[in-house]
Amino acid sequence: MSAKYPLATATWDAAEYAAISKVVGSGMFTMGQQVAEFEKLFAQFQGSKYAVMVNSGSSANLLMIAALRFTSNSQYKLEPGDEVIVPAVSWATTYYPLAQYGLKQKFVDIDAETLNYDLESLSKAITEKTRAIMVVNLLGNPNDFSVINKLIAGRNIIVVEDNCESLGAEFNGKKAGSFGLMGTFSSFFSHHISTMEGGVITTDDEELYHVLLSLRAHGWTRNLPKYNKVTGVKSDDAFEESFRFVLPGYNVRPLEMSGAIGIEQIKKLPMIVRERRKNGNLIQEKMAKHPFLTIQKEIGKSSWFGFSLLLKPDAGFSRRELVGKLEAIGFECRPIVGGNFARNPVLTHMQHEIFGQLKNADYIDAYGLFVGNHHYPISEAIDILASLK
Repeated sequence: MSAKYPLATATWDAAEYAAISKVVGSGMFTMGQQVAEFEKLFAQFQGSKYAVMVNSGSSANLLMIAALRFTSNSQYKLEPGDEVIVPAVSWATTYYPLAQYGLKQKFVDIDAETLNYDLESLSKAITEKTRAIMVVNLLGNPNDFSVINKLIAGRNIIVVEDNCESLGAEFNGKKAGSFGLMGTFSSFFSHHISTMEGGVITTDDEELYHVLLSLRAHGWTRNLPKYNKVTGVKSDDAFEESFRFVLPGYNVRPLEMSGAIGIEQIKKLPMIVRERRKNGNLIQEKMAKHPFLTIQKEIGKSSWFGFSLLLKPDAGFSRRELVGKLEAIGFECRPIVGGNFARNPVLTHMQHEIFGQLKNADYIDAYGLFVGNHHYPISEAIDILASLK
């Protein structure tokens, strides 16, 4: 039986189905002109020079880290053993690409209110060994990049963003996902826009863009422009270039259908973010004085992926009991992303260090969950949450 108040709902209408039919009629199903047009529109929305569509947000993270391994720019290049700071709360595939490329991850606590980096802990965690900071904008909420930029000023540290949950969020008038050297996005069903499966990497760096294009499809040269920053100048002989491999890449190309759907979804994105923010404003107002629950504190302008619910220390009951209460009245709910990821057994396979106690990550791991937000009014659901006893 479906939940009365689900985590996610469809944002499609007749336009998306017509786009699929158009692709079916064309007979061109793999990555083509529809994907290229979506990339162009996505980059424009983000205010970025380049966008590369892939088959998932997880693949976007994989290619982002791979590009830092294979770039020729020594300022950006990461080598096995380099230290990368990560937040203790995020999704699994924030971390896996870093492990797969032999990087050492330093887990840092999150702020119990914003659910993003605890900035004091982050400041203390940065050392001369730190080469990069993975910034994760959690549940639609951008990090405080004014502080992060001050922390890395004058240091040889790069910032990359996992913005898979925060498309449309802004900080000081700039889109989340565009503060770092690269940013990643997801267009899975439950995210702000949906292309069935899909992900995007954005950057302003031309060489990284070219590296991403090659890595996306087998590490070959076929999809590179004639003059590019991976091979220099490509031959005009299409036969010779068709199977020329220059990087150890993947096949994470998106479907042409996903690109076509994305074109229609990007048109709706301003509306989707606007309506989610209206719901966000309402829940902040209604939950401000809740007796036993707190919600995420907004930084900048959140795009409100979902609504976190965190039990106060004196709530008097467990998260399991809270889940029972919510499910009984029709709410679908989940843990806050991956909870404290450092508690997972998979870390035995990953080079890592735990910085400090991760007390806030532990708290939300035990006492936090989130419910869904949507692109339409949900005042009834918010009223029920506010009156929860």
